[in-house]
Amino acid sequence: MKKIFFTIITLSLIMMYSCNEADTQGKDNPFFSEFDTPDGVPPFDQIKIEHYLPAFEAGMKEHTAEVDAIIKNADAPTFENTIVALDKAGKMLNRVSSVFFALNSANTDSVRQDIAKQINPKLTEHGDNINLNEQLFAKIKAINDDPASENLTTEQKKLLEKYYKSFVRSGILLSGDKQNRLREINKELGMATLNFGQNLLAETKNFQLVIEKEEDLSGLPADVVASAAQAAKDRELDGKWVFTLSKPSWEPFLQYADNRDLREKLYKAMYSRGNNGNDNDNKEIIKQIVSLRLEKANLLGYATHADYVLEETMAKKPENVMKLLNEIWEYALPQAKREAAELTTLAKKETGNDFKLESWDWFYYVEKLRKEKYALNEDELKQYFTYENVREGVFNVANKLYGISFKERTDIPVYQKDVQAFEVSAADGKYIGIIYMDYYAREGQKKNGAWMGSFRKQSANDSTFTHPLIYNVGNFASPTADTPSLLTIDQVGTVFHEFGHGLHGLLSNCTYNTLSGTSVARDFVELPSQVMEHWAFEPEVLKSFAKSYKTGEVISDELIEKIQKASTFNQGFMTTELVAAAILDMNWHTIGGTNNVDFNSLEGIKELDIDKFEADAMNKIGLISEIIPRYRSTYFSHIFDGGYSSGYYSYLWSEVLDSDAYQAFVETGNIFDPKTAQAFRDNVLSKGGSDDPMTLYKKFRGAEPNPVYLLKNRGFVK
Repeated sequence: MKKIFFTIITLSLIMMYSCNEADTQGKDNPFFSEFDTPDGVPPFDQIKIEHYLPAFEAGMKEHTAEVDAIIKNADAPTFENTIVALDKAGKMLNRVSSVFFALNSANTDSVRQDIAKQINPKLTEHGDNINLNEQLFAKIKAINDDPASENLTTEQKKLLEKYYKSFVRSGILLSGDKQNRLREINKELGMATLNFGQNLLAETKNFQLVIEKEEDLSGLPADVVASAAQAAKDRELDGKWVFTLSKPSWEPFLQYADNRDLREKLYKAMYSRGNNGNDNDNKEIIKQIVSLRLEKANLLGYATHADYVLEETMAKKPENVMKLLNEIWEYALPQAKREAAELTTLAKKETGNDFKLESWDWFYYVEKLRKEKYALNEDELKQYFTYENVREGVFNVANKLYGISFKERTDIPVYQKDVQAFEVSAADGKYIGIIYMDYYAREGQKKNGAWMGSFRKQSANDSTFTHPLIYNVGNFASPTADTPSLLTIDQVGTVFHEFGHGLHGLLSNCTYNTLSGTSVARDFVELPSQVMEHWAFEPEVLKSFAKSYKTGEVISDELIEKIQKASTFNQGFMTTELVAAAILDMNWHTIGGTNNVDFNSLEGIKELDIDKFEADAMNKIGLISEIIPRYRSTYFSHIFDGGYSSGYYSYLWSEVLDSDAYQAFVETGNIFDPKTAQAFRDNVLSKGGSDDPMTLYKKFRGAEPNPVYLLKNRGFVK
């Protein structure tokens, strides 16, 4: 009853905000004009929840008027009066959208979620009204078909191609009836993916493992226990300990907790999210999403959703994706089996010969085996990896590579007290942009995982250069009264990874907003992020930031050597769970194709058993029972609530690129070689989507990437 009453209240507030639009226009609504703040940053201290809906409505109205002006222009269509005008249009809508959806992911609440549900179909309809406008497309087509377009620059040709293809891929060539159905599909898909994400957030928030006996904390490090005690206190459970489905909470519990039954309980709760038969169950939503995506692909002339998506990537076709995944699988699965046997042997020494290794045991015994084989205790390592130290480490790497520097800006408003803003400057002191760092978990307010985004993208399509406003978001354990935020080796990699995305946005130097920054092919976008991870554990880099928060002592050569030796440890598991998830993604999105003959129709999807479909897909590739896919279907937000449908493979595709790219630095004998760094900046980081990705890569490297370096980095070949 309480939940229903609260929903009525929040919906009433939204209706009030919508009805009183006049009260939130002009000077009272910061979205109605360019932000009057330092560097044009969002004025988070002025933005109120009631500002969003009126700003969305006004933004769509303004964007429509701008597009109408392009259509009604009596002059013959040109690149400038049509394509460039489209690139410039929609600034107000972009302003409110970039802020709202960033906060709805990183700092949400029930009111924001209700606004998202209300505005989602309106935004979808607005996009369709533009993309299905025949008069506008006629102008774009005329420019595209004009032989004079061959005289455009490479970047201009890419922008023209992107607009032309986007209209075709949005259904402009379909008949009226099919266009109408496509509009319905787009609206239904928008709501379905939104509901998937909100269900997952609720599932993650609603579970908690409450521990009342101190003996059940056996094996857990002091900082993990302290965080659990703080989580309990926050829930008014003083004297107890709470573990949740936030990764900084459940993962260390799986690594260190001696109580196997509790490990099983927490792990099963994690991988059962969205699959509990309650109001937040995602199984029917998955069927709806998969069905709608297939129907849309078929309407547009594609056999499967994967065929539709991959047309605009480096991979081009599902067969090419599966070829890569199968090749890596042939190395990863045997290694994973060897690792499982080794862990079983270790476990039997402790528990007896009747022990059977399960998925909730893997993290626990891997930690023991790491210590046994390499004398490396990750809990002891964490003292060197405070979040602040790691952040300064990645700043230093960027400075040595690209000459850029970072200065905290306390005069810039932020959307939450834990967020920090940094001004980024070039070697000559010129202003580049702002990056916001938001890395502490917020239960029930922030989606799981880590990501990068922008409040404003770089462009130079006006009289002045538009500087980017970038953000990095993560989910690390917050500091406690006695302990700073301590990161695992994996989390250190996450900071470097997301910062690589950040550099892609910050160092962009494109003319057009549509092509700038990370607006690249999905299987190219992870190159800048993943290549940054290679520097994280280089000895000279570690010595620059890895300092004990207890003593101030710099990490020792002995510890660094152990980290280096253990760098390929557990790679069978890590690669197998990643490839398994990528294959699961492809199985969902090649329904309708020849490799999914059991479910090759829309009608067949309605009868799908989600759990069986997933199990059959994993059994087909021989995934061992001790390992589950990195993401199971009902909480696979990358593909059902994000931009990675038919694209989760891209982490591995990009790893072929990033492993080869880092080798370019290694070959010089200097991992900070200025010439190589400049070439990477000039040909990758600054170019956005202004040219073909393989063309850009070959300009940097001089050749296509050699996949052997991926296998070497993961320890599969010498």
